[in-house]
Amino acid sequence: MLGDILQQLSTLTLNIKQVCRLPRLSDTIPSSLPSPSPTVSASLVPSLFREPYILSGYRPIHQDWRCYLLSLFQRHNESLNVWTHLLAGPVLLLRWWVNVGALGYTFNAASLPLTVFLVSSLTYLFFSVVAHLLQSRSEHAHYFFFCLDYVGVAVYQYGCSLGHYFYTSEPAWRESCIGLLFLPGALFFGWLSCAGCCFAKSRYRRPYPVERKICQLIPTTLAYLLDISPVVHRLFTAAWVQDPGLPFHALQIASFLLSAIFFSCPVPERFFPGHCDFVGQGHQIFHLFLSLCTLFQLEALFQDYTRQRDTVVEVFGERQLWWACGSIIFLFLCCVLTALFTMKHINKTLHGKKERD
Repeated sequence: MLGDILQQLSTLTLNIKQVCRLPRLSDTIPSSLPSPSPTVSASLVPSLFREPYILSGYRPIHQDWRCYLLSLFQRHNESLNVWTHLLAGPVLLLRWWVNVGALGYTFNAASLPLTVFLVSSLTYLFFSVVAHLLQSRSEHAHYFFFCLDYVGVAVYQYGCSLGHYFYTSEPAWRESCIGLLFLPGALFFGWLSCAGCCFAKSRYRRPYPVERKICQLIPTTLAYLLDISPVVHRLFTAAWVQDPGLPFHALQIASFLLSAIFFSCPVPERFFPGHCDFVGQGHQIFHLFLSLCTLFQLEALFQDYTRQRDTVVEVFGERQLWWACGSIIFLFLCCVLTALFTMKHINKTLHGKKERD
């Protein structure tokens, strides 16, 4: 009798557990959802995808698009390149929200360059994330997404120049030859850096010759030297004790120069081939310093905006502010057309290669 009761209680307890059992995460994921394939060595992917001194951690090509999206949570040699810029976006927005509350902000002509800078920063971060996450799908995807990445970089360069011109520059610098030609020059060099990168990407094949770096670095360097010129002038002429934005400007220049070094040179992986496949690549360090540069720029421009917001419309005029900031749309369209033109040429090359094979 007692045994029957215990058996019934055991059965009842088991039924209650089955009814109340919480669903597992695996039960909620459709079984048809593809999983990313394991990473492979460099010898198993086309030469286009092979990075110098990176010997493993490559994602196989021609998987389902969803596999590359889900590879966001996979360990591969692009993981940190994706996450460094993916996390930089929320950090930038958080600092924006904190600064808005602390320093005060209203959207008007005076704050327009600051807003455009934020949008341009989020644009380049987003395009970079997309490029590194999805470029392994195919050769066509590789070229397309990196041309899109170059568009984002050009937009970011011009967004920086707007903040530097309207908030950071001094009257003496604005009256110089560089100051008078600054805005149209920044627009032109922004497009030129995009065009140079697109040309280098389409023209040269791996292993990349020195000429490819020259095509990329010369336009980008010229754009940076122009964009940063009002900041450098201010650093050498203003009193640092009385200007809280100058230390942040110095930090953004230092961060950018460090990022440029790691972008140009494949270190430290050059000295440890195969040991930096997942963590420690020069490009990952480049991403980190570039994200820091953007964050320091935001802090500096907020300080400059606070100092100049009451006079910026009076000094520059509302029409110039709107025209200069609105020109970023023109730059974006020009860069998109340049990228599409480049892709048209690349598609012909890929089609001819496919016919030969």
